[in-house]
Amino acid sequence: MLTAPDESLSDGSCSDLPRGVSTLDCSREKMHVFSLRERDPLHIAQGQNWGISVREFEEGAVLHVRAIAGLHVVTLAWDFAPGQQAKKTGLLGFAIERTEFDRNDNIHERYFIRGIKRFKHKDEGLAPGTPVPTSEHPIQTFQWGDYTAKPETTYEFRVIPVYGKPKLLELDVASATKIRVSTEAEEGGKKPGEITHDIYFNRGAAGSQAFARKFGKTELDEDDPSSDALKWLSRGLFEALVKFIEYPSTLQNPGDYALRAMLYEFRYKPVGLAFKKAKNAGVDVDIRYEAQSYVDENEEMIAAAKIKSICTPQKSRAGIRHNKFIVLLHNDVPIAVWTGSTNISSGGIFGHSNVGHVIWDGEIAQSFLDYWERLAAPDVTLAPLKKANLAVDATPARHTLPPKNRILQLYSPRDDKTKPTTLEWYADLIADAKRMACITFAFNLDDFLYEALAKDDDTLRYSLFDKDPGDEFADEIKVTGNSVMAPGAKLSKGDLEFFLGEKLTGFNRNFYVHDKFLLVDPLGGDPVVVTGTANFSQPSQNANDENMLVIRGNTRVADIYFGEFMRVFDHFYSRYVVKKIKEAGKGDPDAGFLKENWKEWVPGHFKAGQKQLRREIFMKQD
Repeated sequence: MLTAPDESLSDGSCSDLPRGVSTLDCSREKMHVFSLRERDPLHIAQGQNWGISVREFEEGAVLHVRAIAGLHVVTLAWDFAPGQQAKKTGLLGFAIERTEFDRNDNIHERYFIRGIKRFKHKDEGLAPGTPVPTSEHPIQTFQWGDYTAKPETTYEFRVIPVYGKPKLLELDVASATKIRVSTEAEEGGKKPGEITHDIYFNRGAAGSQAFARKFGKTELDEDDPSSDALKWLSRGLFEALVKFIEYPSTLQNPGDYALRAMLYEFRYKPVGLAFKKAKNAGVDVDIRYEAQSYVDENEEMIAAAKIKSICTPQKSRAGIRHNKFIVLLHNDVPIAVWTGSTNISSGGIFGHSNVGHVIWDGEIAQSFLDYWERLAAPDVTLAPLKKANLAVDATPARHTLPPKNRILQLYSPRDDKTKPTTLEWYADLIADAKRMACITFAFNLDDFLYEALAKDDDTLRYSLFDKDPGDEFADEIKVTGNSVMAPGAKLSKGDLEFFLGEKLTGFNRNFYVHDKFLLVDPLGGDPVVVTGTANFSQPSQNANDENMLVIRGNTRVADIYFGEFMRVFDHFYSRYVVKKIKEAGKGDPDAGFLKENWKEWVPGHFKAGQKQLRREIFMKQD
């Protein structure tokens, strides 16, 4: 059945898209929230303390509802309580009312969440792409993603079953369930002796209904990061990157600080100027840039920004110099590192999906500085580099989880060409997941990972691709009933009635997905997050310069990554389905509209298959 494209990059997921999650830990957590300035070792104790709840479960008499909060995402799911199966009959969907509270717990706003999918003969005449309230055009699924949430904000959602007829709806308020949840802060809470994570995902794609509606006729200027369109696409990623670089220059003694950077693409001038500002303020800045694939573009920007004195080309070796990290030092002591998948380019920051991940921890930062020095050595060669990288952390044995008590640091190059040890371990993580695994692919799909994703069992596995991996893989995982993939795609004008045509930024060589992360049982009590610069490929392990971090047991990090994964996955999955049906010449004139008969959508969620598996796994408690 065709599902309609959603507003998952801005207005919420609308349609019965594949969505699977794991059992949740519903505990409340205390967090300390403080600004980047307060992370100075001299001011670290000034953090503000306040409570925040990010995973919740409510058992109403008719509906059970679960909520998981990330930064800009709240994922909701619900199911009928035991003994309430009769409520399925005549069900036209669910309305969701959202209430936002301020810091004093006063109501700031309240309204019914909106989506794009609607009844065919109701509210005719609306302009294509117009959002409609779920109280008039209910959600016909058992999961929903609110992608307009703000960080550090408390919300209450009321999920209401809807019956009747499209033009005579009956909202069964008596059967509704409310759930209250608070989103995470972008700058992580600091507790004594704990590592702090600041996480920034960009919007991920210009090709969305929201972007088409807001900026469809806007000519994008990649050199103007302050424009409304680029600020919307950045969603704080560019601002956080510049803030991290310029942070020492805002302090009284910037000369006490240093920055050490290893960068693959280093060709976005506004970031180059941020480094220049730090240097001019007295910060000790040393940048090493890739001088093979992007040497011309990198050096053109370096010249334009007039920062040649602080930039040195990396020595060419086998593979590519693919890192994107910056170490911050205070009085020669590393205190933080910026890493993640984001290249210093307009496409990396504003175009395809990327993450910037800051870790405030002296030991991790020191390890990255040591790695930086190994790579910067003028006589660096492959064999000693691999030996030193493996000495930091060896790849765990096959079919084992990473250690619980520390972050695993998997620097590349590390593997032999004939022994893809690390890639096999990643494949084992996917295959051995108890309830759910999620992985992104910016480029190729290796055989090890192909086999893991095609494993036929009761674990949900989601794979997100920049490009279509091909019909063979799609056909094989379809047979399993528990594995789903979504490659990047967008809607063209006329693909679906009442939907706008979408366009991309034009900034990118690969258009949609550039993230490199893996999630294993992300919503359980012991999640695993693998994130960094390395594509899940053999060259990324045996030849390239890469960094990957393996974070186990951190539910805050897992919730943020999971919400962003499903946001982008849902967005592209619906567009991929439209694309495949269009290619097959099997267009459905009713595609994109809600069903007017409950029998056309409800039974599919209660019979063997992906929808039932997803619904059951999401609501199952530890």
